[in-house]
Amino acid sequence: TRMKVAVVGAGVSGLVATKCCLDEGLEPTCFEKSQDIGGLWRFTEDIEAGRPSLYASVISNTSKEMSSYSDFPYPEDFPVFLPNAWVLEYLQRYTECFSLRKHIKFGTTVISIRKHSDFATTGQWDVVTELDGKQTLHVFDAVMVCVGEHSEPSLPLHSFPGIEKFQGHYFHSRQYKHPDVFQGKRVLVVGMGNSGVDIAVEASHVAAKVTISTSRGAWLLSRVYDHGYPWDMVFNTRLMSLIRNSLPGPLSRELLSYKVNQRFNHENYGLQPEKSCLMREPVLNDDLPSHILTGRITIKAGVKEFNHNSVLFHNCPKEEPVDIVVFCTGYKASFPFLEEEIIKVENKHASLYKYVFPTHLQKPTLGVIGLIKTSGAMMPVMEMQARWVTRIFKGRRANMWSPAYQNAVQAGSALSSLYSKKDFFLQTEWVVYMDEIASLIGAKPSVLRLLCRDPRLALTVFFGPCTPYQYRLEGPGSWEGARQAIFTQWDRTLKPTRTRVPARSSSLCPSILLVAGLLLLLVALFLGF
Repeated sequence: TRMKVAVVGAGVSGLVATKCCLDEGLEPTCFEKSQDIGGLWRFTEDIEAGRPSLYASVISNTSKEMSSYSDFPYPEDFPVFLPNAWVLEYLQRYTECFSLRKHIKFGTTVISIRKHSDFATTGQWDVVTELDGKQTLHVFDAVMVCVGEHSEPSLPLHSFPGIEKFQGHYFHSRQYKHPDVFQGKRVLVVGMGNSGVDIAVEASHVAAKVTISTSRGAWLLSRVYDHGYPWDMVFNTRLMSLIRNSLPGPLSRELLSYKVNQRFNHENYGLQPEKSCLMREPVLNDDLPSHILTGRITIKAGVKEFNHNSVLFHNCPKEEPVDIVVFCTGYKASFPFLEEEIIKVENKHASLYKYVFPTHLQKPTLGVIGLIKTSGAMMPVMEMQARWVTRIFKGRRANMWSPAYQNAVQAGSALSSLYSKKDFFLQTEWVVYMDEIASLIGAKPSVLRLLCRDPRLALTVFFGPCTPYQYRLEGPGSWEGARQAIFTQWDRTLKPTRTRVPARSSSLCPSILLVAGLLLLLVALFLGF
């Protein structure tokens, strides 16, 4: 009989987990508490308990070529950076293409997941679900947890003295949907992640005043990067990753500082990160610098204290009047259906081997998908994790039994954590992490082998953007369309923007320039790439 796998959630990670199960000949059952697929990317006006919530204007921070599943490119007419409705459309097409819907049980909530009585021998799990008020017990051979990390908001009100006497309105960013709530108000946004900056920019068009409070600052990147190309298609190449990770730490930080300050001097805009935060993931926003220049948004230090209708900032003696406070203080990992001992979460830290497997289970039959931050697109990372997990379930290339993992099991230690010091984005760099997991399943492309048999492809793989299709070129799950997808990635990127082409125009593909870098590639290979 085929191995039965429970998949919890039908969002970005749950869909690809279901598909990877099918690819490996497993029998998945995906439980989705809502009535449709999409998870975070399915916008609703209502805020549903235990479900991710999206504001209406959300646009992806990573480009479509870098964000696609590795064997299912985005259509060429889709925008380069995608409004949430386009991402949902893509997920619906993916679901239909691979016939995933018939494996999903909608309106079904997972109540509990417990070790089966003979778990030590079989690795099986007792899964209790609820549909229309009726609970059902199932026994599964393995479980994939695909609920993401945007369901339970982190709102540490105890860290904000005086908030109990504040007479204005305050809420977590999870509750935000549209900017009309800020009409004519004096708005304070606490926190400077992607959501915080997006909300502040939106609010500034209708509010009387908008202030962002940040204790740490942040590097700011634009979606529009060097020469107008998408930021991640320039940033996440194998060459750039090799350079960043070969340099000594201080030099790498200096390089990053120099690069991000080329667009504008962060210190002059009040955005310069604190020294301890220099290597944290950057914030993506195209509008903040101009909004600061035009006085629409002001950057302040961390909140020292709230009063009845005002706020006092650190290093600022004058109180500022405030009507509305939006706490953009992030989320915390939450697994209410799991026993605490299975995935221990303390102060946002989770004990997960390579951010996927709980370190203390006798059998590796439960994997968590998508509980990681990287310096790139999440969709391919989730897919890579799912490919690895399903092969572990199947018993192929069982690299789980490495000495590192065995030591972790014996010590019960956390080899990886959710948001610890490893949150520094160069330590969870996209290319490095993707290559690491791909190596475990034999899907990491060998630039040297490609150079021998397909030099043009090798050059594009090494110097061009590290698109997900690279991980379908060879090994298990290889896709015959991967090579062509790589050679046409710039065509799909430029098609939706190059809507007016003058009579004399340059080549569509900037990777043509890469041919001149063959010597550089050989040097890199000799250095041990």
